[in-house]
Amino acid sequence: MKAAVFHSYGPPEVVGIEVVAKPVPTDNQALGRVRATMVCTADWRARRADPFVIRLVFGLGRPKRVNILGMEFAGIVESAGEAVTQFRAGDEVFGRG
Repeated sequence: MKAAVFHSYGPPEVVGIEVVAKPVPTDNQALGRVRATMVCTADWRARRADPFVIRLVFGLGRPKRVNILGMEFAGIVESAGEAVTQFRAGDEVFGRG
């Protein structure tokens, strides 16, 4: 799947589109195909490491792992774990991840 990711802190130019592994939902999770997403305050603050305390979570000098942007979404459920009862494949959903 494609995702907007950043590997270092900085201006918008540090964000790139990359192919990342598709996640596999656990028993109590649902996997959705994102149709729309947006950049929210949390996304640009993480990318800029503003406030500085964000560096304590992601890494002091640079992020220690791939950081995918786009916390708010709308889409369709692709699959759901065995313990998920509220959603089924094909349901339209929206939320914050």
